Amino acid sequence: MPCSSSGDAASEEYPCTRLIYQRHPAPHRSKLLSGENRQVIYANGFSRNQQNYRYFSYSSGQRNTGIGNKIVQDLPRNVKIVEVGPRDGLQNEKNIVPTHVKIELIHRLASSGLSVVEATSFVSPKWVPQLADAKDVMEVVRNIEGVCLPVLTPNLKGFEGAIAAGAKEVAVFASASEAFSKSNINCTIKESLARYNDVALAAKEQKIPMRGYVSCVVGCPVEGYVPLSNVAHVAKELYDMGCYEVSLGDTIGVGTPGTVVPMLEAVMAVVPKEKLAVHFHDTYGQSLSNILISLQMGVSVVDSSVAGLGGCPYAKGASGNVATEDVVYMLNGLGIETNVDLGKVMAAGEFICNHLGRQSGSKAAIALTGKVTANVSKL
Repeated sequence: MPCSSSGDAASEEYPCTRLIYQRHPAPHRSKLLSGENRQVIYANGFSRNQQNYRYFSYSSGQRNTGIGNKIVQDLPRNVKIVEVGPRDGLQNEKNIVPTHVKIELIHRLASSGLSVVEATSFVSPKWVPQLADAKDVMEVVRNIEGVCLPVLTPNLKGFEGAIAAGAKEVAVFASASEAFSKSNINCTIKESLARYNDVALAAKEQKIPMRGYVSCVVGCPVEGYVPLSNVAHVAKELYDMGCYEVSLGDTIGVGTPGTVVPMLEAVMAVVPKEKLAVHFHDTYGQSLSNILISLQMGVSVVDSSVAGLGGCPYAKGASGNVATEDVVYMLNGLGIETNVDLGKVMAAGEFICNHLGRQSGSKAAIALTGKVTANVSKL
């Protein structure tokens, strides 16, 4: 989809950001849960005669009344996945990844059906040496069709550099934790929001869509507990200054459904749920459960990173993002559309992991690699 056009409304002005992920009852799933039309469905979304993988049944053989139906009907029919691997996934790598490898990774991810791939960050090379080639990467990938390629811009200088390199969408990054804001971007929350307001004004003038990130939404590596009011305040500020979407990030991966629910409730009180995304790191293995509860609460946009790459350079001990492969596998098993080819994402993950010399952080990819042969692209 193109990343800009004319019009007054945000959805008309920026077609690539238009929310098309509507929530409504899914009768075909509720019938499966209630025992009607029982059938065996595979976790990758295929029926028994299509593939030879492990399977599970949506029905236990007994008629469920109410609870199961409600859970499934409350899930979105479609989910947009925002791939952050090329930026958030690689920024913490100690060894510099060659520019041509980053470009190839972006091409592979774009060809998998992902509609949004975060390409790079126009931040000072002094702070993030891994992304010093942002201009070179962007100049090559900027014309890939069918995918939006947002880039992180920490200030007006970064925004100007990004636009000069051909970026058609940008993102800004604020923290809900005062201490983390100072250690991560060397300024207070208030100062960071003032910087981003300058970026927002420039983006609006040039009709450039802007996405917002909020870090440390359920915990901070320095402060520990983060007040819900802080999270809601920062999210609302980003939304009010023009961010078409605000992604809520569990930077150190400490969240559980028990902490994610009240956080989302606080934010949804001031920002429409249709404008929210979730961004979970998997330090404690809670990402998928946190994503599921977020979907049940009305969120239909999920950030993830191919092969589970990532980790914040300013949050010691934080592991990578939730793996895109694992998210797609779970959503397929729930009957939720993503338009993403799991096999192609797995291939992209294998490509970058081979270069990095490590095993994929995706449990689904590891499990399927030994079983999937020539038919992997059909997943």
